[in-house]
Amino acid sequence: MLTSAIVILAIVVITWVISLALRDASVIDPVWPLGFVAVAITAFVAGSGDEGRRLLILVLVAVWGLRLSAYLTWRNRGKGEDFRYAAMREKRGPSFWILSLVTVFILQGVLMWIVSLPVQLAAVPDRGLGLLAVAGVAAWVIGFGFEAIGDWQLARFKADPGNRGTVLDTGLWRYTRHPNYFGDFMVWWGIFLVAAESGAGAWGFIGPILMTVLLVKVSGAGLLEKDIAQRRPGYAEYVRRTSGFFPRPPKR
Repeated sequence: MLTSAIVILAIVVITWVISLALRDASVIDPVWPLGFVAVAITAFVAGSGDEGRRLLILVLVAVWGLRLSAYLTWRNRGKGEDFRYAAMREKRGPSFWILSLVTVFILQGVLMWIVSLPVQLAAVPDRGLGLLAVAGVAAWVIGFGFEAIGDWQLARFKADPGNRGTVLDTGLWRYTRHPNYFGDFMVWWGIFLVAAESGAGAWGFIGPILMTVLLVKVSGAGLLEKDIAQRRPGYAEYVRRTSGFFPRPPKR
């Protein structure tokens, strides 16, 4: 766990230095999932638990993290600094360069360490893989599908100029307003189930709980929907008939 903390600290500090050179704190976004991959690699190499479990968790985290990082890099290309960081930069003024180290980069590093607790705690001597791991992989597959397909459907929708100013309410977006965030939720609860079967990994339950809070209330759905109804015609009606998080058939 200490080694993971050191690895995460190195990643966020190096990313912060890059952000200073680019004057763009958004570089942390595609690095966020890569940090989890680094933790999974650390747990696999330095851990002493069942090798099959460590390898399985590494594969699950790596596939999720590498896809998400690649997608965020592609999505953010040429768009400049994210409005969240731009607003913080304007508010903090000349001191943003140093304040961002703590309020953006170190903070995300701490969150990364907590969310990845199941990955870290599962890398201890245990009793091998079983039915709980199978359930975890099933949950991960559902989550990865929702996240990857949801991102693809949204990217395709935005690429059509005719959809400008309209609301995506087809495909997975017909059943939940945030299939990508729901997918993240399922991925991390799935990873937790795989880790929990080790015994010690069960103590990492705070990780998926924190990820759920972030996705629903803080930086995910809650932040995105703060003012979107005022900016996008038809979104209020979309909210009325479509689930905010967990997929379900739309209301009539």
